[in-house]
Amino acid sequence: MSQSEYKARQVRSKTNEVVEYDHNDELPGKPLHILIPGGLIALATLALIIYIAYRTWVEGTLNEQLGITLLILLSPFYVGGVFLFSYGYELYNIPRALRLTAIIVFVTLAAVVILAVLFLVLGNSKGGSSSSKSRSSRSSSSKSSDSKGDWLAGGIGAAASQKGSKSTSVGGGSSNQSSGGGIFTGSPIFMGGGRTRVETREVTKEVIKEVPKEPMPITCPFCAISYTPVEHKFICPSCGAGTPKELIEESQMPRGGE
Repeated sequence: MSQSEYKARQVRSKTNEVVEYDHNDELPGKPLHILIPGGLIALATLALIIYIAYRTWVEGTLNEQLGITLLILLSPFYVGGVFLFSYGYELYNIPRALRLTAIIVFVTLAAVVILAVLFLVLGNSKGGSSSSKSRSSRSSSSKSSDSKGDWLAGGIGAAASQKGSKSTSVGGGSSNQSSGGGIFTGSPIFMGGGRTRVETREVTKEVIKEVPKEPMPITCPFCAISYTPVEHKFICPSCGAGTPKELIEESQMPRGGE
């Protein structure tokens, strides 16, 4: 295996070296076939770890014990992906790949811890602000309810005092009248306290029922046959001619004796 000429922090030169090594058919191995899948696995696992940590310690929608278990299960996949990336990046040099893997994992762990602390601080600040807002709203609502109660109590007291003043004024007037005329006393007197007579009247309504009139027979102007139009549906039974309108009215007229 060829030794890399550049250090890991020299990213541009190191990347060009890896690409040239991969495209050179005389050199053994294809480092890009290891570097790219390892990097994708590491990035996907890291994103999943951050998502689980957010759901566990910030939103609180995921059980803490379950979240920790998932993080422990995902950690080997992340470390394995980082090692594959480092192994291809260091051109199959295992000691240098292990050292680069340790550095990346340590930096990633530190970044995850910092993000977790920031998320917790932000979550607590939001919770404190929301609780303070709820407390202020509760206090304002209690104050408004107290003010409403005081207002109602004052209104009731004022109404009671007005009623009392009216009753005292009425009582005074009655006492003055009793002292002046001697007719009325302080106690109320009901005038005309005799018996009350209740009269009930029965209302009858006369219903006039009309008796249907018996139709009169007529003479057909066409064939001179006598028939009753209603019984033959206003058609002459002899010639089949329709009954004229004036003859229909004549048959429905009352008879002279009625």
